[in-house]
Amino acid sequence: MPADLEPLHAAGRASLYPDRIKITVGMATCGLAAGADAVYEALSQRIKQRELDAVLVGTGCIGFCQQEPLVDVRLPGQGRVIYTQMTRPRARALVDHLAQTGTLPVDRAWAVIDQEESLVEDRVERFSRLPELSGVPAYSQQPFFASQRKIVLRNCGFVDPASCEEYVARGGYRALAGVLSEMTPQQVIDEVTRSGLRGRGGGGFSAGRKWQVARDVPGETKYVICNGDEGDPGAYMDRTVLESDPHSVIEGVIIGAYAIGAHQGYAYVRDEYPLAVERLTNALAQAEAHGLLGENILGSGFNFRLDLVRGAGAFVCGEETAMISSIEGGSGEPRPKPPYPAVAGLWGRPTVINNVKTFSTVPVIMARGGDWYAAVGAPGNTGTVVFSLVGQIANTGLVEVPLGMTLNDLLEGIGGGSGNGRAIKAVQTGGPSGGCLPARLFDMRITYEEMTSAGSIMGSGGMVVLDESACMVDVARYFLDFTTVESCGKCTACREGTGHLRAILTRITQGQGTPDDLALMEEVGQAVKAGSLCGLGQTAPNPALSTLRYFRDEYEAHVIEHRCPAGKCPVGA
Repeated sequence: MPADLEPLHAAGRASLYPDRIKITVGMATCGLAAGADAVYEALSQRIKQRELDAVLVGTGCIGFCQQEPLVDVRLPGQGRVIYTQMTRPRARALVDHLAQTGTLPVDRAWAVIDQEESLVEDRVERFSRLPELSGVPAYSQQPFFASQRKIVLRNCGFVDPASCEEYVARGGYRALAGVLSEMTPQQVIDEVTRSGLRGRGGGGFSAGRKWQVARDVPGETKYVICNGDEGDPGAYMDRTVLESDPHSVIEGVIIGAYAIGAHQGYAYVRDEYPLAVERLTNALAQAEAHGLLGENILGSGFNFRLDLVRGAGAFVCGEETAMISSIEGGSGEPRPKPPYPAVAGLWGRPTVINNVKTFSTVPVIMARGGDWYAAVGAPGNTGTVVFSLVGQIANTGLVEVPLGMTLNDLLEGIGGGSGNGRAIKAVQTGGPSGGCLPARLFDMRITYEEMTSAGSIMGSGGMVVLDESACMVDVARYFLDFTTVESCGKCTACREGTGHLRAILTRITQGQGTPDDLALMEEVGQAVKAGSLCGLGQTAPNPALSTLRYFRDEYEAHVIEHRCPAGKCPVGA
């Protein structure tokens, strides 16, 4: 343990494992939307009324959003007991039971976390459990979590996001200290390259190769940008990491900056994420106050400043050159590539842009080694990927699984199927620019290459599940509505082509389509992909093309039989 981190580590341990009752409430956006703030207030009031010797704190999202609000209780020396779907009356009853008996109620106890992995330190904390809780499943045995492998989400729901000390107590900033004291920048890049880490923002490009290019460009002024401009409908992976574990992102960005020789960085977060902005702002101030950011970090002589930029909400700014233009004060429009940002990016200087999840992974790679990370996942697709499961799925929430898992294992094993008695018909992956994959392909492995070959993309991790009641023509129209509005308009192919595709799809759903429209859709879609400058336009036709490829019978029913098999569209009305 570096001497500079010892006081923080000790304070964090005392906060994580106090010698009195600790009650924790999930207070990320998903929890707050489900009423966690009211539950927190009810707990606070009841603790005071009953004069219970307990500490009450908020934490981030553990991932099981379907069961929010989540409350867990730790008795001294015991494991954490998770209670789901908490309400104000249930919160008051929980405190009453603790005050009256000194024990925990079994009713509504969903799981017990009787061991906690400190991934960076390669250490597992093990705790006992009360006899009356012997029949409650372990957290790691619940189907939702049993197949997950948490690397990016390692601290989410386990630490107070407002506490730098708790992050350090779980190994935080130890990797940074080791990098600055023991490794050259080239050694850092070599380790990231060896790990096989690919950018988790959607492109899947080798992080190590990108860093190497930026480092090799001559010049003293270089930049690092953390891409937190998450705009896919139904996607909230980056938001959750920033809300639940902001220090992991900061640490990863600093390591990346050291590797390429940058002394200034920017975290670009959309303004629609006020809680993420608040918690990242607080974490940045804490890191600077503790000498982990700014001048002479940890006494190493390395200087780095990280500023927060609040994006205005344009979806296209998730594309790296459009984001650069936005940071520079211009319109969020993409630029031709090459030159790539790693060669000439922000203000014409070498710039590395990586996603929130990519940077959050870096400290683990530095601590455990590139070979360790490369052993997780599949060859060429190493590590884990985070998905937000939304739509017609029993267990909505955030999941992190090794790359190479099949879609069926994810959707049925972790997601629990549709949960409504109907079969899952398709899944839309990669956000509005992704494709709709049919159930017959669910034995496919989740890798960048296999998903691309099937007509979809990995994207940043959005996954919208659709059951038998969905009309795939209408689904394609919905996503084309989104990309048409979000196109910056710079490229004629994208500006005109997405609108044309939307018009065709609208005609079909309204019963005015013809068989010729199907051929026209394919022609226009391919033209948009070929003629667009950035990833938005190049992938915008995917929903239309993939549904036409896999669900052509539904299109033909609309244009030939003038009926919607799902009964969703006003065909023939």
